[in-house]
Amino acid sequence: MILDALGDPTRRRIINRLSAGPASVTALAQPLKITLTAVTQHLRVLEEAQLVATEKVGRVRTCRLEPAGFETLANWTQERRSIWEHRLDRMVEMFKEQP
Repeated sequence: MILDALGDPTRRRIINRLSAGPASVTALAQPLKITLTAVTQHLRVLEEAQLVATEKVGRVRTCRLEPAGFETLANWTQERRSIWEHRLDRMVEMFKEQP
């Protein structure tokens, strides 16, 4: 789900903007030149992936990055990296054994 959420360029731009600090939905929509509804839909996907958290105070919805989601992504990536490094090491050994 995390990789699906990050697969969209608009959502990656939202993540990049939020890496500078929290922002309102309106502030996120302005540079993207998309509607507030579209930003909200993208935020919903990012929230489901636990990459972003939002909080509504009055009429303003503020968004921020959710570190736990990125930790999950980092752990998943590290596990896959270890698996592939092991497989590549085995392949190198096989080639060394070839005449």
